[in-house]
Amino acid sequence: MADTERPARTVAPTPPRVRFEELPLHSTLRQGIREMGYDAATPIQSRAIPDAVSGRDIVATAQTGTGKTAAFLLPILERTLDLPPGHIYALVLTPTRELALQAEGFLKKLGHYTKRRGAAVYGGVGMEPQMRALRGGAEIIVATPGRLLDHMARGYVDFRHLRILVLDEGDRMLDMGFMPDVRRILSQLPRDRQTMLFSATMPPEVVKLAHEFLRDPRMVHVDPTTVAAVGVSHLALPVPPHLKAPLLRELLLDATMTSVLVFARTKHRADRLARQLQQWGIPASVIHGNRSQSQRIRALEGFREGEHRVLVATDIAARGIDVEDVSHVVNFDVPHEAEVYIHRVGRTARAQRRGDAFTLVSPEEQDDFDNIEKLLGYSIPRARIPGFVYDAPPPPRMAEPRGPSRGGGRSRGGRGYSGYSRGRPSYGRRSEPARSPPSEHAGHRTYRRW
Repeated sequence: MADTERPARTVAPTPPRVRFEELPLHSTLRQGIREMGYDAATPIQSRAIPDAVSGRDIVATAQTGTGKTAAFLLPILERTLDLPPGHIYALVLTPTRELALQAEGFLKKLGHYTKRRGAAVYGGVGMEPQMRALRGGAEIIVATPGRLLDHMARGYVDFRHLRILVLDEGDRMLDMGFMPDVRRILSQLPRDRQTMLFSATMPPEVVKLAHEFLRDPRMVHVDPTTVAAVGVSHLALPVPPHLKAPLLRELLLDATMTSVLVFARTKHRADRLARQLQQWGIPASVIHGNRSQSQRIRALEGFREGEHRVLVATDIAARGIDVEDVSHVVNFDVPHEAEVYIHRVGRTARAQRRGDAFTLVSPEEQDDFDNIEKLLGYSIPRARIPGFVYDAPPPPRMAEPRGPSRGGGRSRGGRGYSGYSRGRPSYGRRSEPARSPPSEHAGHRTYRRW
């Protein structure tokens, strides 16, 4: 393939969609949906909303980016529209602060023309505003289990009027060890209620929970190998591990990469990569589990508003980031589990848009990448960046400091791509002094088939 050609897009076909006008929703909710720019429901929404509005228990499996937040928030709003204010009618339990804030934000937009009020309850911030919301300021509560139990222990919560419970990301709550807390909460809720369980996967423990707390639930399953890939163009970029950071910088020269979410495997690698991008003059922020709540909120808001072009994240963010205009997802590290890839790339092509997912694949990661292709059901095209030097040698290892006269610690140069911090590296770059003229597709990078 010529250097000026791009590999064919590997995009799953888009299935037919049901319009929101066809779903049993009040006109005030439809108005909020229209103002959010939505017209057609996703498969999880069209399948779950009718039964949820009727009051039936629901067990739904759907991947990230398929619209499941609206699939439970719209029925909650529909079923509580005419109830008197001042009581908690619905509780949504979710595993992370980011997911709680995301659901609260959706609730405000979808319910803008209703009288329903929502509040997010999560740790890392003061309890006073949350206490006021729980004592009569909101009818719909979105909460993480630990902080909600703190409020319940202090007697701040009255669930006597509760009618609807949603367990969001059931498998993630299991992975994060929240199931004992969830069981404690559920044991103190009214038994006469509607319960909905949403999960990306359905491990045995989550199935057991569903049998224990749900009554004759409607089972809704959306195929992860097709729905999560709708609108996403996948591309693999084979590269030696020591050249991943320079290759990422080369990719970011593409003017179409306006809002880029980069996934690293560990917190340390995420921090190090973000610092490297900043040293190269690329606006970047980082989000992972060791960041404080205020740091995570600032990083996410800066990314949403375009202050930071790149957000480097670990997989804690794969299900907790909702930014509609993510143009590209870059897997700096190939995930060990194929399902995690689906969650990551689901951060782009949201709300029926299109997006690109690039994966930097080193030889050591090829087996994991093969498993991803098996899950998707098709091969992802490989490509090279024209002009990038793939056979550049790794940077020399910095000698370890010896004795107190050297400071007793590791040099900031470090190993791996942290050694690129002093200026622009000579390896991994184009050899010619001037860049080729742009193609007729303004700002669009061209790739050569691998």
